[in-house]
Amino acid sequence: MKYVLVTGGVVSGLGKGVTASSIGLILKACGLRVTSIKIDPYLNTDAGTMSPFEHGEVFVLDDGGEVDLDLGNYERFLDIKMTSDNNITTGKIYQSVIDKERRGDYLGRTVQVVPHITDAIQEWIERVAAIPVDGKEGPADVCVIELGGTIGDIESMPFIEALGQFSYRVGAGNFCLIHVSLVPVLSVVGEQKTKPTQHSVRGLRSQGLMPNILACRSTTELDENVKDKLSRFCHVPAENIITLYDVSNIWRIPLLLKEQKAHESILKVLNLLGVARKPVLGEWKSRAQLCDMLHEPVRVAMVGKYTGLSDSYLSVLKALLHASVACQRKLIVDWIPASDLEDETANENPDAYKAAWNLLKGADGVLVPGGFGDRGVEGKIIAAKYARERRIPYLGICLGMQIAVIEFARSVLGLEDANSTEFDPNTENPCVIFMPEGSKTHMGGTMRLGSRRTYFQVTDCKSAKLYGNRSFIDERHRHRYEVNPEMVAQLEQAGLSFTGKDESGQRMEIVELPTHPYFVGVQFHPEFKSRPGKPSALFLGLIAAASGQMDGLLKKESTKTSRLGNGTSSITTARRYVNVNSKKNVNGSLDGIYTNGNGLHA
Repeated sequence: MKYVLVTGGVVSGLGKGVTASSIGLILKACGLRVTSIKIDPYLNTDAGTMSPFEHGEVFVLDDGGEVDLDLGNYERFLDIKMTSDNNITTGKIYQSVIDKERRGDYLGRTVQVVPHITDAIQEWIERVAAIPVDGKEGPADVCVIELGGTIGDIESMPFIEALGQFSYRVGAGNFCLIHVSLVPVLSVVGEQKTKPTQHSVRGLRSQGLMPNILACRSTTELDENVKDKLSRFCHVPAENIITLYDVSNIWRIPLLLKEQKAHESILKVLNLLGVARKPVLGEWKSRAQLCDMLHEPVRVAMVGKYTGLSDSYLSVLKALLHASVACQRKLIVDWIPASDLEDETANENPDAYKAAWNLLKGADGVLVPGGFGDRGVEGKIIAAKYARERRIPYLGICLGMQIAVIEFARSVLGLEDANSTEFDPNTENPCVIFMPEGSKTHMGGTMRLGSRRTYFQVTDCKSAKLYGNRSFIDERHRHRYEVNPEMVAQLEQAGLSFTGKDESGQRMEIVELPTHPYFVGVQFHPEFKSRPGKPSALFLGLIAAASGQMDGLLKKESTKTSRLGNGTSSITTARRYVNVNSKKNVNGSLDGIYTNGNGLHA
């Protein structure tokens, strides 16, 4: 087994996750089997109980693991299925060591950070690296490890010590350290400054780790004299210093690495030059170029609670991007704080209220993602009602599905107090209820989590057709509340159709409005299994409906189903839109997605 460690210095948010994913992708393109591990030095056992504002979205794996969003990047870039053990946290390590101590495994010895914690970290890495994640038998060839945080953080010190010991133990030809650092450009003088990276590397070396490769984040490509200076002071060969400068979309990062022959540097350190082939990235390059050339827009209103931080909905954004590229449309996401649509905001902040409604009215499609808590719920219900009555394509995910059911019960059935017991425990018409198996005392890991099977109840419905007319699908879940099965008959008599249910037939998984161009709600999270080139079926349906391609897509699916790894289908339109006179959208653009000002980064 070969190991590639990716560390970060100077500041957080440099893009270590995307860098690690891109390294994995280019090694995979060289014919190697790749797995990944993310180390998060926080004390939480997992990411499940953290606020999206604190740490971005919680990514859910097939096995129910609630993990860091970087594992989502790994899965999307490498098209693999990871396990919860691929995300190591300080909480998990300490818990495992304390459990051993309580069992008496240490035979009365004093339990210390060195060697017990550091040994546990190394054992965890070796064990998880051997778990296949690509559907094949046997361990991978290379394990890419990303160490969260920055060099110098107190909480990461045990991991750095463990990794220093680990690199010595596995040997120089089996371990490659890539340090991602910042080379800022001061606007006053316009000069690329190397001192922050020098200090970062000095800190890394002082803790027993020597970088083999430097990946330098900067706004522009590094000057040769800057590379020479870094090489001299950081003791890294100049050919092993890579520039990660700003690009139009993150799909270009692996191409950037290839252009600078980063794969050759890595393979040389790992003694794999004679084993690996030249990287094959033709399809990836075409997709990156197509993403930049699209100019005909499709506007999606994202009505949510955590719109102040785009990383809160990172997988949703990626799934929208995958679908929009497949439909050859430029994605424009309009962020709408759900509470801004409510009447209370009209009185307190009329400008925000007006702006939110202008965005909603200008949308080609509406998406209400998952969430917890009652803030903004009424605004989401208003958005669902607007989309239903105005026949605007709508996709509700998790809470977004429950919202659609509540709105329908209020508006169509006339049940004015219809609600979820999450928001109103005393409602006389509980459309959404707490699941019987859920825990009301413990929050972490007690939801209905991971991959669950959904069986289609109706064959002649949009969702079944989008999934290729399959009898069942497996999608990932994360919820505590569900549609009340006692109200299903009443809702269906009024026109709603619950087209997907679990194996018991009592848990509602998919709801549709058959008379609507595209009004779909799902209890699961289809965004977690969307991949570049393999868009999620339901996101593809939303974008196709929003861009006037739905009939063609359904006709295509009815005649020929393209089977893909996550059970979805792709679409290719006859016309390619080339952006001849490229102009930046007024809302700003990052990563190929145009947004109304709150940005997007990976």
